[in-house]
Amino acid sequence: MGDEFAGIRRSKDQELDREGHAMTTMHDFGPPAQELTRLAAGVKDDQLSAPTPCATYTVADLLDHLMGLSLAFTWAATKATEPLRAQTGDLAQAEPGLGSAANLDPEWRKLLPVRLGELVEAWRDPAAWEGTTEAGGLTLPGGLTLPGELAAMVAMDELVLHGWDLARATGQPFHCDPGSTEVCFQFTTMSAAPGADRAGLFGPVVEVAPDAPLLDRALGLSGRDPAWTP
Repeated sequence: MGDEFAGIRRSKDQELDREGHAMTTMHDFGPPAQELTRLAAGVKDDQLSAPTPCATYTVADLLDHLMGLSLAFTWAATKATEPLRAQTGDLAQAEPGLGSAANLDPEWRKLLPVRLGELVEAWRDPAAWEGTTEAGGLTLPGGLTLPGELAAMVAMDELVLHGWDLARATGQPFHCDPGSTEVCFQFTTMSAAPGADRAGLFGPVVEVAPDAPLLDRALGLSGRDPAWTP
């Protein structure tokens, strides 16, 4: 893992505990998960084959990816890696990391909101943010193993960016709360730092005006064009 991802960059005003140690800031996954649930409910069947800002993904591919990542990051929060490895023999094969319309569960409209709700609850446990963890089947900075706090940032980034992807692809408005936007911007900034390994995570940075809204700047850093349309 490169230095850029060795730990979370903490703000100057981060709270300290009674011994003077920095306290982990736990972010609420509720708002981005609720937004994704709303957007998924608005997807029409005839939009499943539509393109998305993710160049190789259709809407159905993206939905399958969301189905997988919601499980993977719930497992990451609960540190449920050893049971999964015992069942599959290989954690990376526990759930496909890449989305495929061919693998999209026919019951995705019912299952995705449930999985997102489970992810939200899992990351409300302080233990999820401690130690190290893994997210099976997903490409992560530095490999599969990473600090719990960084795994949370990656998960938040996935929900926000793919929520925007889904909204743009299906012609729906997208709303992102300030806290989630800030986390996404922090992570995409880290990913764009000199020497950072962003292969498999993002495409080349798209230049965005420095005074653009924070979400647009995060989108550009993730390789997305904020003005993308189908």
